[in-house]
Amino acid sequence: MDQINSQQKAKTAGLEDTMSGAGAVARTVQKLVDGAEKLNLKYSAVGNPPVFPTDAFPWAREVEAEWHLIRAELDKILVRKGDLPAFHEISSEVRSISSDQNWKTFFLCGYGIKSEEAIRQCPQTWRILQKIPGLKSAMFSIFEPGKHLPPHRGPYNGVLRFHLGLIVPNEPDKIGIRVDKELCHWEEGKALIFDDAYEHEAWNHSDKVRVVLFVDFEKPTSFPANITNKAILNLAVFTPFIREGYKAHKAWEKMFYGEGRKHR
Repeated sequence: MDQINSQQKAKTAGLEDTMSGAGAVARTVQKLVDGAEKLNLKYSAVGNPPVFPTDAFPWAREVEAEWHLIRAELDKILVRKGDLPAFHEISSEVRSISSDQNWKTFFLCGYGIKSEEAIRQCPQTWRILQKIPGLKSAMFSIFEPGKHLPPHRGPYNGVLRFHLGLIVPNEPDKIGIRVDKELCHWEEGKALIFDDAYEHEAWNHSDKVRVVLFVDFEKPTSFPANITNKAILNLAVFTPFIREGYKAHKAWEKMFYGEGRKHR
């Protein structure tokens, strides 16, 4: 394994893994995940850099080309930004790195679960998302002014992360993301693709809101990793993390869309 690969840490202290949990079954699953991660590194079809060039994924330019349509739908959502949930209220996994109201989200889909209400509100965004092979999750990720996510590592290296800048104040000295040793900056209408299995942190130290389209997609791998990776990703929907998140999101949707309809 080369030097870049060796920098992928198995786990970040304080960050719960999607597949982790108590009991013998959970320990067995975790062993499977650990083995799959090694295969994903060895049989990656796109290498294992912390940050990827956009042109490594031809579909990314197609998504960039239609970013204004996504932004238009986002603008309608942000009319009720104050009613959107904090990320940790939907995804318990992130509570160890974010527990305030300054990281909000608008969820479209995640690991086999879709928000039909959100898709109805954002039909162009949903259509454009279908351009992404192996789409696993998608949402709008909203950093309020002053938000800083501390260094952390994603739960599993079988996915890569795609960010599309939608609202990005032009203050690169105050807004950015570090992935391993690379410092990156979002730009409106531009893609940023990285491997969240590397340690990373992100911040918005400006006095304005920053929003990106936040997507996880299946990491391209060759045999046998492609088989094991699909199996692990398909298991995710059965984990307590996903089940609890689904229940929390459905409860929020009932409130959000119910109240919204009263004003129509």
